[in-house]
Amino acid sequence: MAMKLWMKDKKVEAIAVSLIIALTISIIVARISLRLSNTFYLITGANGAAILAVIAIYLLRNRYDSRRRLLETQMASESKELRIEYSFLRKVAGVPTKFRHREIEVATDGFRCLVGKGSSGSVFKGILTDGTPVAVKRIEGKERGEKEFRSEVAAIASVQHVNLVRLLGYCCVPTGPRFLVYDFAPNGSLDKWIFPRKKKEEISLQGAIQYTGGCLEWGLRVGVAIDVAKALTYLHHDCRSRILHLDVKPQNILLDENYRGLVSDFGLSKLMGRDESRVASSIRGTKGYLAPEWLSQRGISEKCDVYSYGVVLLEIVGGMRSVRVIDKANRNDKSKREFGYFPKIVSERLREGRVMEVVDSRIVERGGVDEREVKRLVCVGLWCMQEDARMRPSMAEVVEMLERREEVEEPPESPMFVVDLLSINEENVNPGRGRHGIATLPATQEDCNDASSASWSTLISVLSGR
Repeated sequence: MAMKLWMKDKKVEAIAVSLIIALTISIIVARISLRLSNTFYLITGANGAAILAVIAIYLLRNRYDSRRRLLETQMASESKELRIEYSFLRKVAGVPTKFRHREIEVATDGFRCLVGKGSSGSVFKGILTDGTPVAVKRIEGKERGEKEFRSEVAAIASVQHVNLVRLLGYCCVPTGPRFLVYDFAPNGSLDKWIFPRKKKEEISLQGAIQYTGGCLEWGLRVGVAIDVAKALTYLHHDCRSRILHLDVKPQNILLDENYRGLVSDFGLSKLMGRDESRVASSIRGTKGYLAPEWLSQRGISEKCDVYSYGVVLLEIVGGMRSVRVIDKANRNDKSKREFGYFPKIVSERLREGRVMEVVDSRIVERGGVDEREVKRLVCVGLWCMQEDARMRPSMAEVVEMLERREEVEEPPESPMFVVDLLSINEENVNPGRGRHGIATLPATQEDCNDASSASWSTLISVLSGR
């Protein structure tokens, strides 16, 4: 822009000089050819006036241009200050910044540093121009991607909590993917720190960053459990509109440099008015962490998150997934696989007084695990997993139970509908086997009597963790 203005000024200056020279030459020619006649004086007067006019116009234009440049400089400076102040206020207020696609590309070095991949998209590590490390989530798909993008921005854009991952900005590409920019959590997700790594998981994919992972010590596990509980308490009770996360699981809990728990991934979240007790929603979430009321089709509440948290809490204690294949010999034969439900085992060991048997053996070997603390966490987890949503505590009550050093009352034995579903599925595969404890099934089926048998089979598969 400055170069264009400079070229334009040079062009005007050349034209003015050329006009003055031409007028001066015409006076000289008239003097030679007309001598000191009246015509000569007339031409000289006219040309002189024209020369003065050109000079005056040139000087006035220069003065106008100087003032214009001064004003433009002042406006540019003020605009820059306003942008800086606006950016600062947005950061202070926690309002996400809108990034250009080019900025996202530069920050992620052309999307080279892949750190994770899910059903809805991929996550890349990046560094902003100010040196801030970020995680960039690229949401794929049109309808689903747009819905997830809007849900995530609506849920987390205006909330601020120390145990919620911070949304720094976003980027919308017309007819393209959506991008969400978050603070980078250097220690990755919780599942890499509580579940034993499989050999195939240790093989790094080309272009992917592998987190350190390992076995999280007991004290840090308890701290993460409390962190997550506080984050959910904030979402359920302290926001203007209650926010239901609806996908609480270890993969969506990140660990920062100090191993502090951060709840992330609000793509399936739903807003709920403070005067509402339930909201209608289609089934959403991850198999193995879904609450029983998803089957009733009578609406959901924040107690769905409480149930999922209970599952996660028991997984943190035991370092074991809630639903797993126990017959490894037939792992690849779906018709012969047998499943175990870890929360049921925990409940049995608690009532038998052998609760230490459910603790992750890797941390038991290290020592320093307090049996009373284990029992407290197990009791809280089982209270959260009560089949009757009314029996479950609120997340605020969960935080209180976890932080106080008093013994928590043992919860009543719950039917644990997932055990029934696993038994039903097993009987469908192996008709000769008996099943136990399915007295609660008819009521559940009655609630879903409008669903087809195919839909019921699908629900069983989803809710049982298969």
